[in-house]
Amino acid sequence: MAARIEAHHLAHGFCFFAAELSGVSPFIGFIGISHVPFEAAFTPAVEIGWRLARPFWNRGLAAEGAKAVLNYAFKILNLPEVVSFTVPGNIRSRRVMEKIGMQHDRAGDFDHPRLPAGHPLQRHVLYRIVRNSANAEEFVDLANG
Repeated sequence: MAARIEAHHLAHGFCFFAAELSGVSPFIGFIGISHVPFEAAFTPAVEIGWRLARPFWNRGLAAEGAKAVLNYAFKILNLPEVVSFTVPGNIRSRRVMEKIGMQHDRAGDFDHPRLPAGHPLQRHVLYRIVRNSANAEEFVDLANG
């Protein structure tokens, strides 16, 4: 996985970043952005994602890191839009998506093409945030302040 992340960074200038909790743990997981690696109705697209070790859940850390990543995506990389997706029952990730200003695109919900038909995790919900939307204004302000 580390090799794939490094290759993506070399090719595109962004990737999933190692996340640490200063003074507590040098590695708690990762948060970042990456090109969606499969074809779907909403691709090509850049997705934001996170995966933190369980002891660091429910502390606001994923949302805090994701906001910093969105700031980077919109103000440094000048991306027009960022997406995120998960299975419908992943309420924790969906809550993070909503906390960072993403909106559920119900019409964009999809069956993940890398999972076989009938797989219990095949259905995914799609969330979006557009750089010039009201939901993204705080990231513009972060970069200016």
